[in-house]
Amino acid sequence: MSTVFGVPTQALFGQLLIGLINGSFYAMLSLGLSVIFGLLNIINFAHGAQYMMGAFAAYFLLQWSGLGYWWALLVAPIVVGLFGIVLERTMLKRLYHLDHLYGLLLTFGFALVIQGMFRHQFGSSGLPYAMPAQLAGGRNLGFMFLPNYRAWVIVFSLGLCLGTWYVIERTKLGSYLRAATENPSLVQAFGVNVPRMVTLTYGFGVALAGVAGVLAAPIYQVSPLMGADLIIVVFAVVVIGGMGSIMGSIVTGFALGVVEGLTKVFYPEASNTVIFVIMAVVLLVSPTGLFGREK
Repeated sequence: MSTVFGVPTQALFGQLLIGLINGSFYAMLSLGLSVIFGLLNIINFAHGAQYMMGAFAAYFLLQWSGLGYWWALLVAPIVVGLFGIVLERTMLKRLYHLDHLYGLLLTFGFALVIQGMFRHQFGSSGLPYAMPAQLAGGRNLGFMFLPNYRAWVIVFSLGLCLGTWYVIERTKLGSYLRAATENPSLVQAFGVNVPRMVTLTYGFGVALAGVAGVLAAPIYQVSPLMGADLIIVVFAVVVIGGMGSIMGSIVTGFALGVVEGLTKVFYPEASNTVIFVIMAVVLLVSPTGLFGREK
């Protein structure tokens, strides 16, 4: 059996695949957080709960309506996004002119309430969710076995992240969104409904969490606590990439997933803390993160 630095090749590439899978979810979730913070200045601590709600929405669609994975991938993010719009219209809009801490505390409390309700109803153990039959099985690449579903998650999440970056950074809609964060009165003078844009932006950021939840359901099962631990890591990813940086979230999310996966091969004891160590080092060198800008 071939080895790399004394590690069997199959084990090395297996952990690399796991790292890319985790990185896909880190990137999607941190992207949603960056969209919300960059355009609304809200630190959305409810993102982990909204990710969990996306997975449960897929589960409910299957159990109650018989709608499988592909329909859930379309419908569940819309449902979660609409839920986010209600939250923004009823609560968050009152906090835009206050310190970031108020939004953080509100969304953190909201996350605890949602997780508590789902945990009371469904317990802590995971509920199974079958992957689509079209993506069952895998391919033997010689040096490793690549499951089709995991390859799909990586490709789909990368495409979604890059598509979001393109819309925000390279289109007229994105320019309106960015301008609205700097001077909403001026943008509104050009006939743009800024409050509606803000609401839809928050809904879109939440919908990204819902997409991630649907993609995660067949891999990690559906659990009320599936977003509780993940959100701490995702916030670290956002800080490392730079708060509000779209490309920073994408690049850092995938890169740190790979670093975490390789750390499990070469130094397993540090795999749970390596991202936080990197965050501390980055903040010492560049307090605004790798891709962040001074405001």
